[in-house]
Amino acid sequence: MPRIEYLRVQNYRALRDLELKGITPLTVFLGPNGSGKSTIFDVFAFLSECFTVGLRKAWDRRGRFRELRTRGAEGSIVIELKYREKSSSPLITYHLAIEEGTRGPHVAEESLEWRRGQRGKPFRFLDFQEGAGRVITGEIPDEQDERVFEQLESSELLAVSTLGQFAKHPRVSALRRFITGWYLSYLTADNTRSIPEAGPQERLSPTGDNLPNVIQYLKEQHPNRLNQILTTLSCRVPRLEKVDAEMMQDGRLLLQIKDAPFTRPILAKFISDGTLKMLAYLIVLYDPSPPQLIGIEEPENHLHPQLLPELSEECRAALANTQLMVTTHSPFFVDALKPEELWVLYRNEQGYTQAKRTADMPGIKEFIDNGALLGSLWMEDYFEVGNPLVNFGGYKRGRSQKQEIKE
Repeated sequence: MPRIEYLRVQNYRALRDLELKGITPLTVFLGPNGSGKSTIFDVFAFLSECFTVGLRKAWDRRGRFRELRTRGAEGSIVIELKYREKSSSPLITYHLAIEEGTRGPHVAEESLEWRRGQRGKPFRFLDFQEGAGRVITGEIPDEQDERVFEQLESSELLAVSTLGQFAKHPRVSALRRFITGWYLSYLTADNTRSIPEAGPQERLSPTGDNLPNVIQYLKEQHPNRLNQILTTLSCRVPRLEKVDAEMMQDGRLLLQIKDAPFTRPILAKFISDGTLKMLAYLIVLYDPSPPQLIGIEEPENHLHPQLLPELSEECRAALANTQLMVTTHSPFFVDALKPEELWVLYRNEQGYTQAKRTADMPGIKEFIDNGALLGSLWMEDYFEVGNPLVNFGGYKRGRSQKQEIKE
């Protein structure tokens, strides 16, 4: 299963030059509102949309260069990923640079490179500029292999997305499948209350508006997995007995949940937001054929704080089959994390997002070894960047209230 190990983003909104090394299978971005969590999340969404709906649509949805490029910055928007197709595979680097001309966005540079052995410099087996370039075909591209020239129909097209549709480029195809298969969640409780047309659907939509359809699919194709989800949910929501999607006379599906003391189920529109969101998250995490990358934005919304450490553990249990990226500003969610899994975001004096992994902060591992929790350390200002609501960039903006009281 592919795993992303490195991310670098340049000139993407508040991400003037952000570099994340040593990304783990479960990676959580912590920070207050406005720290850049949603922007990092949107980098993955933007790249995924470039592969699924095309660069121009993804570009237009975000306001083009006027809204996408960092204020006051010049040059291309650059996204660079380093990943492995499996744990024993060489590290592959995917580099993408996007510019905007008079006719709209275009791919200025796009490349794939790896190093086959332990020594020597990495070499590019795909190298494109402005819609034209060379690629090495075959299962295991090598530096001595022949490079084939390819001309795309437009510089607006991504070479990996286009050439990855051909079986003769298996390494390129593998990256295309990986990116197009990402699942990025924007779940809301209101959307899960929808009454869609009947028909089983394998995967929950990003907003969760097809929740009844997915329950119908699990009920028909994976009843044991549905029972597992409901058993877990009943541990989180006491006395919950049954979840069902019933077909109405007009062909639509009605989501219903039954509490143990009552004989009749409750309609979805009367179910609590927290119950619906927890159900939706468990369906994503217990997917029989999970996406290779799952992104969840601020799962703490509408959930009781005591459920958040347990949701963290559910995320960890899913790591055998997927990689997870989560944004949060909840200290309760991060209490169950390891220091290597948590990145703290803050804005420096210039307003650009910076990130620091808690494992790299002095003293944090020692605190954890002695029973401390990451969420408590964050709230009590033990992180190197301090309290993001008082400090920025690791420097004091002003005296804290405690200091003023002491004086």
